[in-house]
Amino acid sequence: QVQLVESGGGLVQAGGSLRLSCAASGGSFRRGTAGWFRQAPGKQREFVAGITWTGGYTAYADYADSVKGRFTISRDNAENTVNLQMNSLKPEDTAVYYCAATQPITTAQILDEKNYDYWGQGTQVTVSS
Repeated sequence: QVQLVESGGGLVQAGGSLRLSCAASGGSFRRGTAGWFRQAPGKQREFVAGITWTGGYTAYADYADSVKGRFTISRDNAENTVNLQMNSLKPEDTAVYYCAATQPITTAQILDEKNYDYWGQGTQVTVSS
């Protein structure tokens, strides 16, 4: 059974940065798919970023339009973690951020939370204005 644990959330001022990390046990990110989703109060959970293995040593990453150019998703195969570097944070980025994982899926499928089998408990990110 794969277990995911997020860390790195916290309180930051607008314009600041945070780095979220998702550690996996019972499975490997290297040849699978991992994603970050977020849920703000009163809103549905939404896709933030995802990365999926595309064969060999390559991977494909995609981002929500609202975070493109500010957030970067990456994998650390040695540590078996998936990280989300968040720069130029805005108050509207405030949410609980969830890490999710599954077997390799298509690049189109990584945007949909229904395609993920494993979820972390979430970590709070609060951006003050």
